[in-house]
Amino acid sequence: MTSEKTDLLRGTLDMLILKTLALQPMHGLGISRRIEQITDGVLQPQAGSLFPALHRLEQKGWIEGTWAASENNRRAKYYRLTGAGRRRVGEERENWKRMVLAITKVMDAT
Repeated sequence: MTSEKTDLLRGTLDMLILKTLALQPMHGLGISRRIEQITDGVLQPQAGSLFPALHRLEQKGWIEGTWAASENNRRAKYYRLTGAGRRRVGEERENWKRMVLAITKVMDAT
């Protein structure tokens, strides 16, 4: 694993947040930690991009947030997918598959 910072393509963070919340509701820091864990540390969403993305997804109606006590008894906003968010995860998955295939074709071109 390299120590280089991996930049996310525009819109990719939204997709990763939605997929992470499809697994279970969680608070912002939990979402960031889970993405980092799943990607073996390659992707490390920072608060400066994570929280605006959560706000944007909430505005679109794809997630809902409620305030509750976290595991360390601090006040945290927990997010969960809405029905529209669940549908969006499926759409994002298909869009991502098409994008990866297209990029792979370019990278493998001779």
